[in-house]
Amino acid sequence: MKVVILAGGFGTRLSEYTDSIPKPMVPIGKKPILEHIMGIYAKYGHKEFYVALGYKGEVIKKYFQNFETDWKINVIDTGPGTYTGGRLARLKEHLSNDTFLLTYGDGLSDININDLIDFHKGHKKMVTISAVRPPARFGSLSLDGSNVKKFKEKTQLGESWINGGFFVINPDFFKFLKGDDTVLEKEPLEKVTNLEEIKAFRHEGFWQCMDHKLDKDHLEKLLLEKKAPWLK
Repeated sequence: MKVVILAGGFGTRLSEYTDSIPKPMVPIGKKPILEHIMGIYAKYGHKEFYVALGYKGEVIKKYFQNFETDWKINVIDTGPGTYTGGRLARLKEHLSNDTFLLTYGDGLSDININDLIDFHKGHKKMVTISAVRPPARFGSLSLDGSNVKKFKEKTQLGESWINGGFFVINPDFFKFLKGDDTVLEKEPLEKVTNLEEIKAFRHEGFWQCMDHKLDKDHLEKLLLEKKAPWLK
């Protein structure tokens, strides 16, 4: 399947890096997070990528110009101020009216892509979204008055699910994308939810979005200690 990666945002919460490079090019180890994301898909045989560029897209173009791999990488300018749904809409002509994979340019996971696809094929709905448990940003305490009964270091929160990216989408979804100012996560996904045309693939394993420097440092640490779940 073709893989769409939304890589055009401004990454303002990582301004230590994104003043000079786009967020998907922020390195984890020696490779940009974008390349790590591509590796997740390539591991399962999905090697045809469509990268939707926006902010500082020329940095991504330059990186992949002489990139030696058997991956087929298409970098496509989708406008500097375009929103997520608008970026996807601009790629319609490249996706050949086929079901495709979609994710964001800032999240890593050990999700099994082919299990995700099998789940999508099984329920026959328009969209599959991956549901993940958000990592807690701080350690949690269980208190009895001022007495600490339990301390738990940062782990994943057990009580809630969030959108983890890693979608499978049928081409008829494009009818919900109206223009550059369409936000994927608002009207389009809300509409397919109301139509009961979306299912959630629950992923209980590792997932981490790189929103802040703390997140980048955590991913770097996992890589350095050879404990990076997305590489296994």
